[in-house]
Amino acid sequence: MRSERTFQGTVWLFVVLAIALVGSYPVQAQVPKYEVDPTWPKPLPGLMVTGRAGGICVDAQDHIFEVNRGDLQDKEKLVGTPAPPVLEYDSDGNLVNTFGDYKTAPSSIHGCIVDKDNNIYVAGNDDAVVQKYTHDGSKMLLQIGTKGLFDSSTGLITGIAMNRSNTLLNKPADIAVDPTNGDIYIADGYGDHRIAVFNKDGKFLRQFGEQATKDESAAGQGGKFMGVVHCVVMDNNGLVYVCDRQGNRIQVFDKMGNFKKNIWIKSGHEETPDSWGTAWWMRFSRDPAQKYMIVADGRNELVHILDHEGNEITKFGRPGHQLGEFTHCHTLDIDSKGNIYIAETDIGRRVDKFKLVK
Repeated sequence: MRSERTFQGTVWLFVVLAIALVGSYPVQAQVPKYEVDPTWPKPLPGLMVTGRAGGICVDAQDHIFEVNRGDLQDKEKLVGTPAPPVLEYDSDGNLVNTFGDYKTAPSSIHGCIVDKDNNIYVAGNDDAVVQKYTHDGSKMLLQIGTKGLFDSSTGLITGIAMNRSNTLLNKPADIAVDPTNGDIYIADGYGDHRIAVFNKDGKFLRQFGEQATKDESAAGQGGKFMGVVHCVVMDNNGLVYVCDRQGNRIQVFDKMGNFKKNIWIKSGHEETPDSWGTAWWMRFSRDPAQKYMIVADGRNELVHILDHEGNEITKFGRPGHQLGEFTHCHTLDIDSKGNIYIAETDIGRRVDKFKLVK
C-alpha cells in the first residue's frame, strides 16, 4: 500500500515538473500557410479588360475592391474595353459593381481603403488628390487637393517637391482613417515625403516627415523617408505605420508624428536605400488583436507575415508569371477569414487571392 502511494506521488511530481518546464519556454507562434485560389476572380463580363492594378482593399462584408488604371496594351485596345477605375467583387470573385470616371478619378489611381462607415477612399500617384466615395461609388463625398495642381515649386508634376502645403498634395499613395474621429492620414507620397493629416472635412491639421539622406536612412533615423512614402496604416491601438519603401523599413509613430520604432523588412536580397526597396505595403489581419502584419515586398516578389510587433513568422512568393508567383507585388489587403488579396501593377496587371489553409 505504501509503495503504491509512493509510486503515485512520484508520478504526480513528474507531471507537475513537466507542466512547469513547458510553461518556462515560449510558445511557438503558429505559422499560417496560404495557397493561391485559381478560381478567383471570375472572368469579367463581355470584353472588359483591366489595366495595371493600382490597389486592392476589402470591406466589412468581405467584398473586394480593385482600383484599375485602365491603361490597356496595344493589342488589348483592338478588341477590349477598359474596365472602370473601381471594380467590386464578392468573396467568390464575381464582379458585382463598378464605378468611376477616368476624367475625374485620380490619375494613375493608387491604393484604396474602406472606412468604418463603408466609404471608399482612393489616391493617385500621378496626381495630387485623394477622393472619398460612397460605397457604391454613386457620389464623391470629399476631395483633398486640386486635381493637376501639385505641392511643388511650379505647381506642376515636374516641379521640385515642396513638402509643406496645407491644401495641395504631391502624388499621394495611400490613406488611413482614424475610426475615433475621422481624421485622414495621407501617405504623400511619390512627390512629397510626408504624412499629411486632415480632419474629416478635409481641413489640414498637421504633417510629419521629410527626405532622408542615405546615411540617415541606413542608420534608421525616424521621421525621415528615403524615397516613396508608400503606405500608411493605423492599428487598433492608434499607432501609425508608414511604409518607407526604399528605406527597407516600416516606421511607427503616434498620431502626432512622434517616432516610436522601426520594423525592418529583410529578405537577404534588399539593396541599398535608394533602390526598389522592400517595404511596399502593409495591412493587419482583421482579428481584434490584429495578430498578423502582412507586408508586400515588391523588390523581391514576396509576402512577409510578421506578428503585430514586427517579428517575421514566415513568408511566401517568388518572382514569376505562373499561378501563385508575383510580378510587381504592389499592394494587398486581408479579409475577415484571413485570406490575402494581392494587386500586381506594371507588367503584372492582375489580382490574386491566397486562401488561408492553416
